[in-house]
Amino acid sequence: MQRLTISLDDSIAAAIDAFMERQGYSNRSEAVRDLVRDALVRSEDAGASTHRCVAAVSYVYDYDGRDLAMRLDKAQHENHDLTISSMRTRLDHRHCMEVTLLRGHTDAVRKLAAQTMAERGVHFGQVNIVPIRDGGEEHRHDDDGHEHVHATPAL
Repeated sequence: MQRLTISLDDSIAAAIDAFMERQGYSNRSEAVRDLVRDALVRSEDAGASTHRCVAAVSYVYDYDGRDLAMRLDKAQHENHDLTISSMRTRLDHRHCMEVTLLRGHTDAVRKLAAQTMAERGVHFGQVNIVPIRDGGEEHRHDDDGHEHVHATPAL
């Protein structure tokens, strides 16, 4: 681990302290480390350290909007290799909130998430990407005999 010394405006330091209190951080280093990690992962350059990720794409959409629900479902079906799962809840008579979990190459996941959030009638779209280590650990469990690969976060 490296130690960095930075200078911040008083207003930014106060905002970090308020963030720490709201989120329950015990020190500035942990808070700043998480804020920086989050900003790096969200940036377009995040793929430099890993090529694979898992992601949660959440959005609200108008269910009655010009076959939007069908188009969203079709996009997930066409990208079945990326789509892990999807959950939808109805908010009112017209609006639904959906959360879709994706796993795959970071560029492909970003592209599908961007296409989803760009659909006409989709509101409040957000993607949370977690990079995973390339070449995950393969192993076998003796108790049930199945093999699998872990998606270990690249922290």
